[in-house]
Amino acid sequence: MQFKDLNLNKPIVKGLEEAGYHEPTLVQEKTIPLVLEKKDVLTTAQTGTGKTAAFALPILQLLFDKQDAPKKGKKLRALIVSPTRELAVQIGDSFKTYGKHTNLRSTVIFGGTSIEPQIDILRKGVDILIATPGRLLDLHKQDIINLDYIEILVLDEADLMLDMGFIDDVKKIERLCPEQKQILLFSATMPYKVEQLANSILKSPERIEVTPTSSAAKDVSQILYYVPKRNKIELCLHLLRNTIKGSILIFRRTKFGVDKLEQTLIKNGYKVETLHGDKTQSDRQTALNKFKNGYVSILIATDVAARGIDINELDAVINFDMPNVPETYVHRIGRTGRAGNIGTAYSLCSADEKAYIKTIQQLINVQIPVEDEHPYPLDPKAKPIVHKKKGSKHKKGRKSEASKKKKKRWY
Repeated sequence: MQFKDLNLNKPIVKGLEEAGYHEPTLVQEKTIPLVLEKKDVLTTAQTGTGKTAAFALPILQLLFDKQDAPKKGKKLRALIVSPTRELAVQIGDSFKTYGKHTNLRSTVIFGGTSIEPQIDILRKGVDILIATPGRLLDLHKQDIINLDYIEILVLDEADLMLDMGFIDDVKKIERLCPEQKQILLFSATMPYKVEQLANSILKSPERIEVTPTSSAAKDVSQILYYVPKRNKIELCLHLLRNTIKGSILIFRRTKFGVDKLEQTLIKNGYKVETLHGDKTQSDRQTALNKFKNGYVSILIATDVAARGIDINELDAVINFDMPNVPETYVHRIGRTGRAGNIGTAYSLCSADEKAYIKTIQQLINVQIPVEDEHPYPLDPKAKPIVHKKKGSKHKKGRKSEASKKKKKRWY
């Protein structure tokens, strides 16, 4: 099947062909016809499956087909809500690429940057708005944005939006739009909170599930290293020096962990950028651009900060900290091995993370190959450190100096 077989008009197909796209992905093939039929759609699809085009192309088609004669000022007719600036910018770029031969106007607004240029563009009139929740509501409150004529509302990366605490904002945005509208909800996973949201705002939606979260990327080799927690940084350095080359994305669980690893790698001569929630939008975009353009070869990120970021030709993913949610592992390793390229996922597992490996392997139905030949092996009998609670087992009375010193130890 080709895009022209999906009843897309010539200007949109021309934009796709010029961008080098000819055949739709599975999520596009399933979603586009339903959106063109003006049905509400609930799609579960991982990052990298082509879901942006799955809603962007039919939105362009529907708005193009219903264009009125030129009037003073355009009414905002389609709204795409995205959790992060990076995702919003990517979506905006896609709309401009696919719609370059239509006269439909789109723009992107987000927080963390000057509001005045965004206001200027909005006042000139746009058909399609891609926005992060906070900036959208701010500009609506100032009467800069009018949502009264919205025909299509898209909630992208819904699970991430809820994880980031945007549930109330999302509900408010939905209520500010007309009651009669088409809603498209896209989510990488379908936890209970997202299901609840979908049930409350979508009307008899068509459900689409593409690349179930239980399947790991086919073109990704997976390697597991068991290592004492105290030796993880040494093992990471060893692998970077001897095994892992190219463009590398490293995942850590916390912002503190990201910064700590960055400092160590920089001291060892590596060019590194980082992404986490404490970075300003400008700093995050700069870091991402440096990584994409090859100025640095290593990007360290938390899961929330890296979610949905489109990075082509990623050679390797390192799970420095193992995720405690098995679906997160699938999302992480799915960032490499895209577009026919071969990628490798390296996982560093300490004793206290062994339970995570078990649930991950149950989900993907694959035993991850273990590499024992490395300088920092984990004792097979090693068990996670359990910190005893203060309790009555200790004898009452004055604590010894050794006990006091032990208490001060920081893990």
